[in-house]
Amino acid sequence: MNSTPAEHIEPYRLSVAQSDLDDLYERLDRTRWPAELPGAGWEYGVPNGYLRELVRYWRHEYDWRAAEAELNRRPQFTTTIDGARVHFAHIRSPEPDATPLVITHGWPGSIVEFLDLVGPLTDPVAHGGDAADAFHVVLPSIPGFGLSGPTTERGWEARRVADAWVELMRRLGYERFGLQGGDWGAAISRELGRAHPDRVIGVHLNLLPGAQALTEPTEEELAGLGPEERERTLRSWRHWEEWFREGAGYAAVQSTRPHTLGYALTDSPVGQLAWIVEKFREWTDCEELPEEAVDRDRLLTDVMLFWLTGTAGSSARIYYERAHATGDRIARPAEPSTAPTALAVFPADPQIPLRHKAERTENLVRWTEFDRGGHFAALEEPDLLIGDVRAFFRRLREN
Repeated sequence: MNSTPAEHIEPYRLSVAQSDLDDLYERLDRTRWPAELPGAGWEYGVPNGYLRELVRYWRHEYDWRAAEAELNRRPQFTTTIDGARVHFAHIRSPEPDATPLVITHGWPGSIVEFLDLVGPLTDPVAHGGDAADAFHVVLPSIPGFGLSGPTTERGWEARRVADAWVELMRRLGYERFGLQGGDWGAAISRELGRAHPDRVIGVHLNLLPGAQALTEPTEEELAGLGPEERERTLRSWRHWEEWFREGAGYAAVQSTRPHTLGYALTDSPVGQLAWIVEKFREWTDCEELPEEAVDRDRLLTDVMLFWLTGTAGSSARIYYERAHATGDRIARPAEPSTAPTALAVFPADPQIPLRHKAERTENLVRWTEFDRGGHFAALEEPDLLIGDVRAFFRRLREN
């Protein structure tokens, strides 16, 4: 592939200096622990006893070098798009007719979420599947997040990231491609499909922004729904109301003062850990601890990518940019999309989508409800997600 110097793609290999790890260990050893109300549990935030044990494991048992080696087994690259560094993994399938697929993470996520998807998606035959279901997988890090490093300009919200992904895929030689995402990855994928339908084969989401009951449903609205969708709408409203009342504090801070937050999280690894692990506990399909749903080492590797790159504040800015976006750069979830779209619904996700709302704004061709799993579907239930992605794009090929 030919490219101009401004479009140059550089191979990338993750190699963290031992001095950076030593600094982390020293900070963990010198943690100042706050006082805690007796018996507070998770009600006031992450419990002291739980976090102390997780920090002990992080300091003495977690193996960053093993995680680093695992990441480096996937070919990685960097390039500059619209003034921002973009890091991505690009794993080509051995099947020449494979479908290009961009999978995008959210907050507080990273490409670590998708490591267990790569093998089955790129080489389905080796994993007991059909060669026709193969994908060339591209895993970009959102500008401002982790290995893409901090952004240096305002305005990096979902629409701008979507435009950057179009350019990234052009540089990789893919004229048309599929999309998959949850959380911010869903917002970016959905916006890309809406704004660039000619480039998109299909959009597979495990979250749909704006498809929840964001206000209490009226009697008139409920009267027009069937019994199952009516109950689902009421349940969605209850979930949204509870989330907004009890769980939206992080979003309020990141939407208004991301830099102030960034000082604390960039200076304290335990602060960064607590800020992230709380969401893995609250948004996953677990009874008590996030490790019931997500592998502990995977969780810590995700935290490490925020810590080692110092991107707590810059990753939080995507919330600020959304809240303050104006003009052409604002993502507009209410505007219809013509791109064929699938929605996979995992029951423990705090943002329950409503089918009747999704059908107003999306070209919805597949709707799947699972009986387990939560917000971090790729980490929690990779086999379910893989199967649904395969089935969706298989349907598009057959049509």
